[in-house]
Amino acid sequence: MKNVTKVFWITLALVLVTVAFGAIVPESFETITANMQAFITSTFGWYYLIIVSLMVVFTLFLIVSPYGKIRLGKDSDRPAYSKTTWFAMLFSAGMGIGLVFWGAAEPLSHFAVSSPTGETGTDQAFRDSMRYTFFHWGLHAWAIYAIVALALAYFQFRKGEPGLISATLKPIFGDKMLGPWGVVVDVFAVFATAIGVATTLGFGAVQISGGLSYLFGIEASYGLQVIIIAVVTVLFLASAWSGLSKGIKYLSNTNMVLAILLLVGVVIIGPTLLIFNMFTETLGSYLQNIVRMSFRAAPLDGTSRDWINGWTIFYWAWWISWAPFVGIFIARVSKGRTIREFVAGVLLLPSLVSFFWFSAFGSTAIEIQDKVTDISGLATEEVLFATFNELPFATILSIIAIVLIGTFFITSADSATFVLGMQTTGGSLNPDNSVKIVWGLAQSSIAVILLSANGLTALQNALIIAALPFSFIMILMMISTLKALQLERKRL
Repeated sequence: MKNVTKVFWITLALVLVTVAFGAIVPESFETITANMQAFITSTFGWYYLIIVSLMVVFTLFLIVSPYGKIRLGKDSDRPAYSKTTWFAMLFSAGMGIGLVFWGAAEPLSHFAVSSPTGETGTDQAFRDSMRYTFFHWGLHAWAIYAIVALALAYFQFRKGEPGLISATLKPIFGDKMLGPWGVVVDVFAVFATAIGVATTLGFGAVQISGGLSYLFGIEASYGLQVIIIAVVTVLFLASAWSGLSKGIKYLSNTNMVLAILLLVGVVIIGPTLLIFNMFTETLGSYLQNIVRMSFRAAPLDGTSRDWINGWTIFYWAWWISWAPFVGIFIARVSKGRTIREFVAGVLLLPSLVSFFWFSAFGSTAIEIQDKVTDISGLATEEVLFATFNELPFATILSIIAIVLIGTFFITSADSATFVLGMQTTGGSLNPDNSVKIVWGLAQSSIAVILLSANGLTALQNALIIAALPFSFIMILMMISTLKALQLERKRL
């Protein structure tokens, strides 16, 4: 394997130790990580609310500031990908599989199971469920990704630094980032990426097997999940071998076509007028209440506080834990764009698409729950297929959804192998294929091992725990980027 650094060996060892612990003593691992996660969300919830809100303000400021004219690269550089392909790639890596997994399930849960305001099954609960789903998947989530992506793209393409998280902190710490402290920062980023994508591979396999079970009566067994992971592994390794401009590009465009096809199908077949009305009203309600929701801590209401810890704080930590992976990938495909174009593209367009997606799938699921049959008690991975089951052309919609989950699945894993290879070869823009294959096999093996030991939830908890120290790194990245932009503005 060419050009692998200390970060490769340290992180690989750290991941293996974590997975071994989860596989050998899964119950103890889950108990320990669950207790740690509960402590962090209850103790540092206020911190997450404040820091993520500041990230939104920072990114919106960059759009309207004079810094927006600065290009992510030399002044003569222009984007390598069209806006359509660029958007498809960042969206597939950032949110794709999550939207399919939670598109119907989250709004339905807020409506029928546990409402953010404590009232379920009413018209107000319907409005609240959509508004808070917008909140969780909107500007705040994409601002987190944009912070990491912008810092990496600016320092790598404008300043010629290696594409490493540690390199973005040089304006603050100087050459100290070339030593052990830089290794620590990069190990955090690689660990979060490896664990995050392995967890997603596991949950993705569970959803595909759940869909096949619900649709065709196939038993959703561990063996089926292993077969799904094996097939996906072969496909994403083949895509990773073909390179960024072929495999990921074509897969991302395929994802967008399938996603649009599924979305249009639900809008036409489902409650069309309700979908458009809920999208319009919820968008207005979201914008009117965004400040209040951003800082809602509910210190005097135990029930509401538990809901915030379980949903909002969990999401903020989850997005932060995914930021190294998604941010690094978005940075890699964004060379040549201006800061204004970049931030607006990363922040606004994906949020609007997510809003309409949840309006379509969420409104349809809640309408079925309210007027047709109770689907709120089903497992999360089955809710989408149960929703389709009550619509015309249910089988066709379900098959498209399973294929879409699979392609999103492949794209996420493919993108992750590229990012992991890049981060463990000193920031190489074209990491050696052997390094990418090692990381690809490692991610799939982690998912298979922990599925067998029911350890995915514990691994997810571990990722949330890792998000806390990485959030401090993100604060430093914002300070470092602003400092560098001020100097660049003076130079210009």
